Amino acid sequence: MREFKYKPPRVHSGQLRTPITFYEYTPNDGPEPGEKQKSVLYECMCKVERVWLKDLELAKSNGTLSDLTITIRDPQADYRPSNQNYLEIDDVDYKGLAYNIVTAQPNLQDRRFIDIVAKVATQ
Repeated sequence: MREFKYKPPRVHSGQLRTPITFYEYTPNDGPEPGEKQKSVLYECMCKVERVWLKDLELAKSNGTLSDLTITIRDPQADYRPSNQNYLEIDDVDYKGLAYNIVTAQPNLQDRRFIDIVAKVATQ
């Protein structure tokens, strides 16, 4: 018979330490191209993961070096992240950078969290 070994969850709520803001853009008024920030949709705490060193070469070849994986607690019906939204991380290292959401999906190992992949928005 196989011996039982407890495996702690990959993420727990004590690791969500970085403030994050989700918002949407709207096109500029008039003939000038571009967008402006419209409204804040949701604010919460998150865990930010960068590209792992073992995946660094693959990320360079794919052009995904600046991609982030962000884990947030599932807000249920309050907010659903979509690829139409942007996010901003309130941290010194990420100040002034807007990220576009590429995918947002529930964490299949732990349904209490949502995993979001985001890349730097080109504006």
